Amino acid sequence: MAIDVVKPGFATTVQDLGRPGYYHLGIPLSGAMDRYALRAANLLVGNDEGDAGLEAVFMGPELRFTSDATVAVTGAELPPKVDGEPCPTWTAFRVRAGQTLSFDVLKKGARGYIAVSGGIDVPLVLGSRSTYALCTLGGLEGRGLQAGDALVVGAAKRPAKQGKAVPEALRRGSGAAPELRVLTGLYWDRITAESGKGFFEDTWKVATEADRIGYRFRGGRPLALVERKQPFGAGSDPSNIVDSCYPYGSIQVPGGTEPIVLHRDAVSGGGYFMLGTVISADMDFIGQMQPHTPTRFVSVDMRQALAARHDRTRMLRQLREALG
Repeated sequence: MAIDVVKPGFATTVQDLGRPGYYHLGIPLSGAMDRYALRAANLLVGNDEGDAGLEAVFMGPELRFTSDATVAVTGAELPPKVDGEPCPTWTAFRVRAGQTLSFDVLKKGARGYIAVSGGIDVPLVLGSRSTYALCTLGGLEGRGLQAGDALVVGAAKRPAKQGKAVPEALRRGSGAAPELRVLTGLYWDRITAESGKGFFEDTWKVATEADRIGYRFRGGRPLALVERKQPFGAGSDPSNIVDSCYPYGSIQVPGGTEPIVLHRDAVSGGGYFMLGTVISADMDFIGQMQPHTPTRFVSVDMRQALAARHDRTRMLRQLREALG
């Protein structure tokens, strides 16, 4: 079975849950920016949670199916249509051979996830089908979709029931992230105590530079850095450090002005200091934030971060139980 790409949408890529184990070589995890949404879409259509689907940003693609398939769209509120007839999100629906799946205008969030029974069957690269476009790695020829592409779909692994839906209580909010929880890190002492207090007090807005590599935030007060003699190997800017590893979710602030939260396609290290790290439980929310979305950063300790991870794990367990 193949799906013909009539229109690619905007920055639509093949993604699964990523390729862990290569970050020390400079190859990032990649994978879905909203991992929960991709898992839910796959479970709805009878796939394994980590099967490859499509990640559509702001605008959905137009896809013509050559065989019958069960489809689910989760994540952003990107309303799907089959031959022009509306279909619900977070719900499995049927697309017949010859029909076209398209999308209405984005209502909420930033990234929609499209799962098809059987999964998108592109070659595995380092154990993953995810697209890392910066290095043309994985996915469909290492790039986003283009008109005229044909997506091969694998054989369905288990029956998928039309109309199966994720319960409302288990649909994570799209784009509403008034708070992002942060563990301060090794370089927190590079800014003054007053600046650190202001960082958590201020309201920040997502800048237009927000993609799979990182999200820039604007609107808060500039951060005052503690004066020091730059160590050997560090750059001349006070925000520079001797090159260090960057964890996912780390917040770097070049020049002390605009925080950048590194995401799935981020480089693995560099020479900017890091305030701290957005906790893993909140990383999916960032992927659903549109430019100009206001948010605040909230300081948490390790106990609170682990509790949030526990809550997220419990929600995943409930999702699996609800969808069988």
